[in-house]
Order: sequence, then C-alpha cells, then structure tokens
Amino acid sequence: MKKVYGSATEALDGVLFDGMLIAAGGFGLCGIPELLIDALVASGVKDITVASNNCGVDGFGLGKLLDTKQIRKMMSSYVGENAEFMRQYLSGELELEFNPQGTLAERMRAGGCGIPGFYTRTGVGTVIAEGKEVKTFDGQDYILERGIFADLSIVKAWKADETGNLVFRKTARNFNPPAAMCGKVCVVEVEEIVPTGSLDPDHIHLPGIYVHRIIQGAHEKRIEQRTVRKREEA
Repeated sequence: MKKVYGSATEALDGVLFDGMLIAAGGFGLCGIPELLIDALVASGVKDITVASNNCGVDGFGLGKLLDTKQIRKMMSSYVGENAEFMRQYLSGELELEFNPQGTLAERMRAGGCGIPGFYTRTGVGTVIAEGKEVKTFDGQDYILERGIFADLSIVKAWKADETGNLVFRKTARNFNPPAAMCGKVCVVEVEEIVPTGSLDPDHIHLPGIYVHRIIQGAHEKRIEQRTVRKREEA
C-alpha cells in the first residue's frame, strides 16, 4: 500500500470533512505538523474539534486555524501562549474541554489501544470531575475518562521509512506518538524518509501499523520562548 505522498494537500485528500475530530501532535511549537496545519487552513474544512496539548501561538501552528475560525472546539490542557485562543474562549466563540496534560495523553493512547475508558485520580474533587462517573478503589475515588478516537491524526516525526515506522527527536516524542495512535487515519510529516530496513528496530518509537500517509518537507522550527543568559562582563 502506498504511504508516501507528494504534498500535505495530496496526503489529506479524501479524509477531511466538516465537524471532524482531529488529534494533533506537538508540544507548544515543538514537533508540530506545520505543513499539514497549513493544508487544513487551505482546505477550508470547518467546525472541527482538535485534541491537542495547546493551540500553538498567535498566527502560527494550530493558531492559524483559530484565526480562520475553522475550530469549533479544543480539547487541551494549556491555553497560555495564545491570546486569540483565550479571547475566543472567554467570548464564547470557542468551546473548550480542559484536560490535565497526562490525562489527555492517556486518552489518546487509550483510543489507539482500543480502550474506551479508564479511571484516574487526576482531577478528583475539581471541576475536571464534574459530570463524570466516580468509582472508589481501595478507599480512593477515581473518575472515568474516555479514550479519544479521532477521525484524523496529524503528527510530526523526525524520520520515517517507507512503511511508516517513525523516529521522533527529543521533546517531539511527547504527544506525537499517542496522537498518531488514536486516529482512524494517521498522516505524518517528517524531515527525512529513509529506505525500508534502514532504521534500527530498537530505535523505532512508533511502528508503521499506525501510519497511513507520509509526507516529507522543510519546517520553520520557530522558537516559542527564547531565553538567554545575560552576557557576563569581561
């Protein structure tokens, strides 16, 4: 089965529809699927729900989809770096489902493993628990969280072989693997595609069974918060 496509637009052809649920990998601006996000903007798909740790920054990453009002709902754990995200949420233009960071990652992983729900102590006694089933195990309360089963996963990896085996670099390995797992269709953008068999099996972070389409491209790799040490006096 062909997995390598020539462009982000080509790789998303036939899988987009209004009202869909998209799981997006990345953390801040690290390891985000920039090219696929641009293709989503260009496609005009609307009323989408996006499950992602955050929503990029103003004018970059998933923030581009906020600017075009294509996102109806975010399932996130953090909103602090995006003023438009906060503005739309506070004005009632954007629906927001807050998730603790670990819970969101586990909801994605659970979906990828076919697990419809799991119990966790995270969020017990807070607004996170409102409306959720509570059970007691060994004298402790746990809340039921549902697995995320997305219509589409968009992720960013460092390397892929032609069968879709993926290698991530450093922090990009956090949300990208679970996001990739939980989509009915998983589209990946990478910096390099290598021949099948050239990756050390012990170095593969996500097997190609989860990956349906791959593109290769150049990435901007913008720095979200640049922090430097003040130069010492001579």
